[in-house]
Amino acid sequence: MQPVCLVMGAGAGIGGTVGQRFAREGYHVVLCRRSDEDGLNRMIGEIKAAGGAATGYLLNATENDAIESRVAAIEADIGPIEVVIYNLGAQIGDRSLADTSYKAFEIGWRLGTFGLFRLASAVCPGMVARGKGTILVTSSTAAVRGNGGQHSHAAAMGGRRMLCQSLNAEFGPKGIHVSHIIIDGAVDAPDTLGKMLGAEGFRALRETRGQAHDGLMLPAKIAETYLHLAQQHRSTWTHELDMRSFSDRPWWNH
Repeated sequence: MQPVCLVMGAGAGIGGTVGQRFAREGYHVVLCRRSDEDGLNRMIGEIKAAGGAATGYLLNATENDAIESRVAAIEADIGPIEVVIYNLGAQIGDRSLADTSYKAFEIGWRLGTFGLFRLASAVCPGMVARGKGTILVTSSTAAVRGNGGQHSHAAAMGGRRMLCQSLNAEFGPKGIHVSHIIIDGAVDAPDTLGKMLGAEGFRALRETRGQAHDGLMLPAKIAETYLHLAQQHRSTWTHELDMRSFSDRPWWNH
């Protein structure tokens, strides 16, 4: 039976690319994303065309029992989940305190922190019973530094970081590797940065900083790091790391 890698937030950037990399490594990859069924099906088709195994589902992580029921179905129908990638973003854009509604703040928390809590609650019992498992959590600069206009995002991602530390404290000794990965820079991803900037702005940024300039973080290279983390020996587990382009200033120097 193939090991299963579950990707929550499998868009065309980090999530989907990480899924494709794990599929090439021999995992049956389960890709979950909120919308764009056509894009999801294309990604699954590409994985299968390359000889990999993949299944995909549309999933709204804020809905009651959506995460829990999907995990249970995967374990029953496909196989034990060995690796989880939690890649759901919680960015709602820069908003002043007055312009951040209770609902907007809560959505950030539900995606950034509560969703991870629910996912861990669903997968950890099985991982503990099997004595192994990996939970890789994509995070952002907001997890370690709150900026103006980022009330919801910083609170959500800061909570995500602390939750990862608490999960590690409880489940690390039981054989579960939890790693918090800070993406401290712009990612060359059309469905995240591309949507924020618009097609023209994204194209201009790629021409000036991306492509041969290596100033934008490449999802394929990020995926190699995720795979490395999943393959680490438990005597040298990485519990937190931050990644950025060589030309970016680190968050602590801003």
